[in-house]
Amino acid sequence: MAMTMTQKILAAHVGLQEVVAGQFIEANLDMVLANDITGPVAIKEFDKMGAKEVFHKDKIALVPDHFTPNKDIQSAEQSKILREFAYSQEITNYFEVGEMGIEHALLPEKGLVVAGDVVIGADSHTCTYGALGAFSTGVGSTDMAGGMVTGKAWFKVPSAIQFELINKPQEWVSGKDIILHIIGKIGVDGSLYKSMEFTGQGIKYLSMDDRFTISNMAIEAGAKNGIFPVDEETIKYIKEHSTKEYKVFEADEDAVYDEKYVLDLSEIRPTVAFPHLPENTKTIDQVGDVSIDQVVIGSCTNGRIEDLRAAAKVFEGNKVKKGVRAIIIPATQKIYLQAIEEGLVKIFIEAGAIFSTPTCGPCLGGHMGILAEGERCVSTTNRNFVGRMGHTKSEVYLASPAVAAASAIAGKIYNPEKIVEER
Repeated sequence: MAMTMTQKILAAHVGLQEVVAGQFIEANLDMVLANDITGPVAIKEFDKMGAKEVFHKDKIALVPDHFTPNKDIQSAEQSKILREFAYSQEITNYFEVGEMGIEHALLPEKGLVVAGDVVIGADSHTCTYGALGAFSTGVGSTDMAGGMVTGKAWFKVPSAIQFELINKPQEWVSGKDIILHIIGKIGVDGSLYKSMEFTGQGIKYLSMDDRFTISNMAIEAGAKNGIFPVDEETIKYIKEHSTKEYKVFEADEDAVYDEKYVLDLSEIRPTVAFPHLPENTKTIDQVGDVSIDQVVIGSCTNGRIEDLRAAAKVFEGNKVKKGVRAIIIPATQKIYLQAIEEGLVKIFIEAGAIFSTPTCGPCLGGHMGILAEGERCVSTTNRNFVGRMGHTKSEVYLASPAVAAASAIAGKIYNPEKIVEER
């Protein structure tokens, strides 16, 4: 029977010739991930199970990134639980402050996930690794605990939606604009418990950073996972970052998809998601006059080096508008250092922005950029729910790093093309 790319990966990890949509399976895991919020809960469940040791100390990753550096006593206690468990279990992939990063940027950078892997993480944006041709998905802390003990997880095999990408995106259109366009088209439940499978010749125009961003936000359409085919760009990235063996899976030509969309990337414009759902999208030409108080550039969605380069290209020679707070957060220590070496940090600081240590902080309303009542923020993060970044009467507008930078300069949601032209 014909299978999608996701179904082939799952079948291989169950030891079956084939699986079908809706089938319940127990799959072997290549990586189990948790952070400083979800990890302590999973560890408590691990103890309740009476488990003495994890299934494989090299196949678990613990990354304190949400409230770190610790913002208060409670977050310090959370990190302490994670740290003590990592040391007692001799977890190989535990990344403390100073070597940590935002988990979904850090794991690919460290080469811990490669094509063909099955990965679960107690964080919904674990679907990021689909950019590498892996099946990765978020789970609850209890499932994560079970994965740490057994090295296995239960899944219902998802059906799939095919997104054929054609042609080359315009300048200033990034992976963030593409995924916001898609979510605006199909809605936040448009791919509920389905695999979003990206195909087409347009993929060759997307960098790995673009693909990570698109896969990262598959969950915002309700998807079980998002996944890209493995091409030369993917293999180049894997070989640069990892020594793990990888395996390439390809969808059958006659694989069955619930729906198919053809997206002409050349027609997509810079896109902004208005409050309070990622599906409330408008192109930059439709946004109107929306004044803002804060900009955040970073997160597991858009804290990679290409994101910072795009922002710097807009910021260079310009100033953040008086009264606007611009916060820039690299996703990992390596990206932090690279931004310094490339002169990006100098551009940001001279423009009037601040540059922070890697953290998820403001994305979930944790720290490093909480919004007060009535404030508006343009953010490169992934969610703009009510109260997501602070007060329930604040507003979050999701956008690309280029749009966010232009907005910081203009003091309102603004087109990066115009900022560069005006300069």
